[in-house]
Amino acid sequence: MGHVPAVDQEASAAEASSDLRDVMRHFATGVCVVSTYEECDGERVHDAITVNSLTSVSLTPPLISLSFRSDSGFLAKLMGTQQWGISILDAGSEHTARRFARPRQEREAALRTLPSEPGHLTGALLFGASGWMECRYRDHLVVGDHVMVIGEVLGLGVHDSPAPLIFLQGGFHRFEPQR
Repeated sequence: MGHVPAVDQEASAAEASSDLRDVMRHFATGVCVVSTYEECDGERVHDAITVNSLTSVSLTPPLISLSFRSDSGFLAKLMGTQQWGISILDAGSEHTARRFARPRQEREAALRTLPSEPGHLTGALLFGASGWMECRYRDHLVVGDHVMVIGEVLGLGVHDSPAPLIFLQGGFHRFEPQR
């Protein structure tokens, strides 16, 4: 039997990660802003971030999941409060999506200027969106370099919107559904 060459597992993992990113660029996802807060010196300090990892997990009970990098400062705040709001963006909200896809300091500026309102059940901010949810922590799972957080939906609603905002091939797009 011949010699089997040693596989450089680190190089293979890096190549697979790059390949996975290239493949997933062809999978369209919705876009939402997730918000949470932390209590600092008796004041509520909000934070929000753009994500495209929202998934419906269960209808009974109503559960969703979100994924964040393990080292995410936003994730640390979310795990601290264990409550968050989700604003599902429509095609007219690309500006909002871009503002909350920035580093934390720029997101803080967006929080001061973009219209929002605290959710009635969690107090997490909700932004003008085609759909919204308020959630509380149910469970989490560490998976690779990310943490999947599962939340129980406490409240939700929809607003009429012309078209959803989607993320595909590294950019935002408008999707016009056939009616």
